[in-house]
Amino acid sequence: MSLVTNSVRSWFLTELASGMSIIFKHMFHNKATLNYPYEKGAISSRFRGEHALRRYANGEERCIACKLCEAVCPALAITIEAEPRDDGSRRTTRYDIDMLKCIYCGFCQEACPVDAIVEGPNFEFAAETREELYYNKEKLLANGDRWEKEIAENLSREAAYR
Repeated sequence: MSLVTNSVRSWFLTELASGMSIIFKHMFHNKATLNYPYEKGAISSRFRGEHALRRYANGEERCIACKLCEAVCPALAITIEAEPRDDGSRRTTRYDIDMLKCIYCGFCQEACPVDAIVEGPNFEFAAETREELYYNKEKLLANGDRWEKEIAENLSREAAYR
């Protein structure tokens, strides 16, 4: 029986006809391709991109120097130094992230009790030298200031799942 079916398929080109029917069916659908630099696709609120340090509404940085993010980082990419302030609280004097080591796991964001360190929505960051990928406290705070609106929206969307 298989000899007969194989010869019928080869004479009538049924595989070719079924392939062409799939082509014609998809020919008139919307295209899935984006013209990337000019068109951008939707990003999930759980996307883990470039790191940022956030501030409170009064402008004070959120980080309380608990060093949980440094302890939980599996790649040992975070370095924190802190000292006490006059009012008795602690704040960081140095907060560095080696983005070359970072594996974007999100553990630092999950460990932070005050949502100070977050992985923001920015995926369009590149560098020409390795030194540009060593983020210090000033660069992280600038990222937080730049992306605060999107970060706050993403955190509020995901608050029910945390």
